[in-house]
Amino acid sequence: MADETSRRGFLTGLAGASLGLVLARKAQGARRGSKEAAKYRPPEGFAAPPLDTVRMGFVGVGLQGGSHVKNFLQLEGVEIKAICDIDGPRAAEVGHWVAEAGRPAPDLYTRGEEDYKRLCERSDIDLVFNATPWRWHVPACLEAMATGKHTAVEVPAALTVDDCWQLVETAERTRRHCVMMENCNYGRAELMVLNMVRQGLFGELLHGEGAYIHDLRAIKFSDANEGLWRLEHSIKRNGNLYPTHGLGPIAQCMDINRGDQFDYMVSMSSNARGLALYARENLPETDSRRRGYALGDMNTSMIRTKLGRTIMVQHDTTTPRPYSRINLLQGTRGCFSGYPDRVHIEGRTEGHGWEDGEAYREEFDHPLWRKLEADAEGAGHGGMDFLEDYRLIEALRAGEPTDMDVYDAAAISAVVEISEKSVAARSRAIEMPDFTRGRWQQNVPLEIVS
Repeated sequence: MADETSRRGFLTGLAGASLGLVLARKAQGARRGSKEAAKYRPPEGFAAPPLDTVRMGFVGVGLQGGSHVKNFLQLEGVEIKAICDIDGPRAAEVGHWVAEAGRPAPDLYTRGEEDYKRLCERSDIDLVFNATPWRWHVPACLEAMATGKHTAVEVPAALTVDDCWQLVETAERTRRHCVMMENCNYGRAELMVLNMVRQGLFGELLHGEGAYIHDLRAIKFSDANEGLWRLEHSIKRNGNLYPTHGLGPIAQCMDINRGDQFDYMVSMSSNARGLALYARENLPETDSRRRGYALGDMNTSMIRTKLGRTIMVQHDTTTPRPYSRINLLQGTRGCFSGYPDRVHIEGRTEGHGWEDGEAYREEFDHPLWRKLEADAEGAGHGGMDFLEDYRLIEALRAGEPTDMDVYDAAAISAVVEISEKSVAARSRAIEMPDFTRGRWQQNVPLEIVS
């Protein structure tokens, strides 16, 4: 009887899984009828009419948003017209930076969480830059596009698959850019690897590994900045909550949405121990933040692509481990591995060991870094923030496709909810949506821009 009961449970689980897959495919199929999609993005990418001057409004100017403001103040062809933040003194402080730079002082919008809507109603703004807490990413982006603005948003762009579709469909309908600002795509090592990939050094790509391993325990329990909202996600959710830093550069090298596509994913999480231990040792017993936490300390997600490549993406923000994005790429002819940067290329590397990645810099450094190294010095995250801001403005002013588009934002951000669903279903494989609706097979890969 016990065996029969187990068998029935197993068959019931299979039936549920099959039904879930059918429903997912039906839901995805319902999205495929958009007539706007093909018009919006030709194979070479969506490009809007060029802007001689990009007039900007900022929504959220905390640590990261404020850092971006400083970058844009260094760029030609940029005007900062408005700043919105619920923290009035902070908005005034950042606005003062603009005036100190010899620019007209921006108007401030500080009436509450939805004051970004007033900012978006302005007719003198071309680009709304969104650096808010995660829950406001999609609402502010949708409002910006609906009112005729391009939008750029910090990572992840969205937290649910449905919200990813909303971003895609709104961008298509309004014919506006929606760019996810994945700064790690512009890291010096990451762009060097992309250059090496394009020159064929690794052969056929087979596998990649990325991660966001960053001890954020003190930040999550702080009384300022991300501490005001990030802990709540750890209390309620269990999955790969921040996949974009590790996955973005790998997706770029593997031409995701431009020759290959995510197919399905499995995900599992370890026990949740780190936050509870930290809270017990650092917070008073009366602190309401001492409670249970849903987020497993280490989440490991595995993606298989349509061309049969595999990608591992990990997330750990709750244990005492040194920072790492792993940044590994394996091909038939060689491998790159980060932290520290190491290279092994068959026919170039002696034996079976590693070479220092720095030894490849002179030959394969990306042209953008050669050009902008001095300008990027001192900018956020080792200068990569400056490069991504530079490229965004360059594309908008030239009327060219952006390096990442709304389909990239959706594909990479969708990992968040799909990982949660897989974890909850005992690591069942979950099909990943094709936000390009099959056009990934015709889309042109990114070039090495100079």
